[in-house]
Amino acid sequence: MGLTDITARIAKAAQDADRDPSTIRLIAVSKVQPNERVEAVLQEGQRCFGENRVQEAAGKWPAFRETYDGIDLHLIGPLQTNKARQAFELFDAIHTVDRPKLAKTLARLAQETGTCPPLFIQVNTGEEPQKAGIAPVDTDSFIAECRALDLPVHGLMCIPPVDETPSLHFSLLRKLAERNGLDQLSMGMSDDFEQAIAFGATHIRVGSALFGARVPAQPTA
Repeated sequence: MGLTDITARIAKAAQDADRDPSTIRLIAVSKVQPNERVEAVLQEGQRCFGENRVQEAAGKWPAFRETYDGIDLHLIGPLQTNKARQAFELFDAIHTVDRPKLAKTLARLAQETGTCPPLFIQVNTGEEPQKAGIAPVDTDSFIAECRALDLPVHGLMCIPPVDETPSLHFSLLRKLAERNGLDQLSMGMSDDFEQAIAFGATHIRVGSALFGARVPAQPTA
């Protein structure tokens, strides 16, 4: 499935939800994808991409940015505090603000540099112990803490549990955002982005449906 097909599915889902497709941002999840696959999607006109790791993005995107204008790069994976400065330099948005220590680090960097990319707070809607994110019950207070630090919180992000109905989690994230005056929702992936659009997603993260299965790393000799 290519970019044209994904775009058509987004438009159909938006129409079914009585929404304007232009309000939905497709983030092409390029993590662990070979450069030739990424470049093929760039050549089709896609400019918004998502990466999970700062180090991988640093090795991939500076060269692409020399060739292609208008690239909008989003960090959608966990961010270690010691990588925060590099993330500031690389990414146009960060979707995984998930703990007070990271928020304080980002605030310090914002004060130093005088700028900060748009931020999304990651909410662990399924309260899974192995998954990062703020618990739903703590989300209101964490948003207030980030705002007190003058951080530009634009929205919320979630990754529903794989064995649960995603729409329940999309609905919860929307309610948390609405009561905190946030209008951007980063939710929905290859298997469920149409449902996410129905629940108000403004940013959907699509990888395998766009690029095909990830290529496993080759063992070194």
